[in-house]
Amino acid sequence: MELSIYQVDAFTSKAFTGNPAGVCITNESLSDDLMLSIAREMAVSETAFLSLEDMTLRWFTPEVEVALCGHGTLSVAHILVETGQAKVDEVITFNTLSGVLTAKVTPTDIQLILPTAQLTAAQAIDDQLLKALGLRDDQIVSLASFDSKQLIEVADEQVVINLSPDFNAMKKLEGRGVVVTSISSKPNLDFMSRYFAPWVGINEDPVTGSNHCALSLFWSEKLDKTELKAYQASARGGYIGMKLMPDNQTTLIGKALTTIKGVMLV
Repeated sequence: MELSIYQVDAFTSKAFTGNPAGVCITNESLSDDLMLSIAREMAVSETAFLSLEDMTLRWFTPEVEVALCGHGTLSVAHILVETGQAKVDEVITFNTLSGVLTAKVTPTDIQLILPTAQLTAAQAIDDQLLKALGLRDDQIVSLASFDSKQLIEVADEQVVINLSPDFNAMKKLEGRGVVVTSISSKPNLDFMSRYFAPWVGINEDPVTGSNHCALSLFWSEKLDKTELKAYQASARGGYIGMKLMPDNQTTLIGKALTTIKGVMLV
């Protein structure tokens, strides 16, 4: 069987930056085992699979299926437009494990409407996890959790930028993912972050759309703003715009470009 396969850099307008996602669009759904095998072969943080017969969208890391992936959704919408299966100003609707999601394609960007994450205040964090991250107690401003992930606010963006976690040590502990974030000193940005998830095969994710559905709420409450701009400070880096919407929804705004087109033989 031959499958068209793409690699898209999401949340960027410059090749080799942002978050690379695999994209595979088929008329009918593939088996779970095949999707996981393709995701392992693509070897990027997530590969998105869209079945056109029912517009079911699913996302796989090289290790597991995930319930929500912002950069994968952005990448699929981008490929649908690039291949003529969707048009500018069209609203594309996807059926996912996180419910019905939409993507609006504008002349300048793609706007995703995703569910806002539910934040829970956290009172403490494992000392061994802090050590593995390379953080000290006196660098932490506040803690929260969402979607089985931990969110750590630190006082200085340089702390975020300079982190060099011990991923082997992290994997020996319980966890799903850790977001480290701080306010930004740059006038065109509100905050920055980095995301580490070695437990699901992603030591550091370059730009994580779904996390910004939590970060949008977190920083909106702190900064008293409903429209925010952020930078995820990985080695590749990427920019995300956010609008906090009614009914527990967040609009994520970003750009994307295709870097690889090909045929996979399976």
